[in-house]
Amino acid sequence: MKGTEIMALGQRLLFLGALGVLALSCSQEGDLDRDLEKPSITVDYPGGFPQSCSELVKGHTYQFKAMLGDNVALASYSLDIHHNFDHHTHDDQGVPCALEAIKQAVNPWIFMEHFSLADGPTSQEVTIELTLPGDIDAGDYHCAFSVTDGTGWQNRTSMDIKIKDQ
Repeated sequence: MKGTEIMALGQRLLFLGALGVLALSCSQEGDLDRDLEKPSITVDYPGGFPQSCSELVKGHTYQFKAMLGDNVALASYSLDIHHNFDHHTHDDQGVPCALEAIKQAVNPWIFMEHFSLADGPTSQEVTIELTLPGDIDAGDYHCAFSVTDGTGWQNRTSMDIKIKDQ
């Protein structure tokens, strides 16, 4: 064998050895420590708000409530309320509600806020108090809660709601 062939063979053996060490370090026992479960989120319980097809009145104050859970640790959650004047859908809207005619938004309400959870609880009911602005467009809206656990898994739930004039 020539010197360059011996060097190439040595590099291949070194690469294969490193690959073997890497494979051994990724043992199946290490997989048992990984969090493979998404967190849970629901508003479908007594006290959860809003339920699908809830009617909210502009200018009134409401307590938006959801129950969160995770097998390891919860990290954060968010609430997103936006208009559905174009009749779009989301992944788990639950009960479909009768929709008004498609319309153009003039002054729609868009609310998006993110909240952190200290100390990584495994379950928690969250409450967000909101006063609906009095000058927004009435009509069909979506309310979506989302949750993220300590390892980055996410889940969400959404429902149709209606915002009405006084």
